[in-house]
Amino acid sequence: MDTFTAAERSEIMRRVHGKNTTPEKIVRSMLHRLGFRFRLHDKNLPGNPDIILPKHKTTIFVHGCFWHRHSGCPRASTPATRQEYWLPKFRRTIERDAENQARLRNAGWNVIVVWECELKDRVRLGEKLSMLIHGTL
Repeated sequence: MDTFTAAERSEIMRRVHGKNTTPEKIVRSMLHRLGFRFRLHDKNLPGNPDIILPKHKTTIFVHGCFWHRHSGCPRASTPATRQEYWLPKFRRTIERDAENQARLRNAGWNVIVVWECELKDRVRLGEKLSMLIHGTL
């Protein structure tokens, strides 16, 4: 059972955006502090990656655990109502993510996925990003 009214839920969902999200801004800030320079949202690349590091031939997707179904994460819960809507939507998102990542890898790009829940430990995430980008992980 939803704890919000239909109008409240509609307002919450209206504010969800696909670009320049808070988690994305946190990762960009972290990359900048680590000395990386990047571009944003290249529409010419499969999946329109959130962050592109051309010098390192690396793309970064910053995924919300709920929307992109982070396996084993408590944030990836499935709503109890309207599962006939949610389950196909989640399935298609997972398929689309896998397709886009495969296309990028086949084109020679390194693909990094940062999950929303990974932002809790910023030191660990910074180390992971640096190692992945430099190819030492």
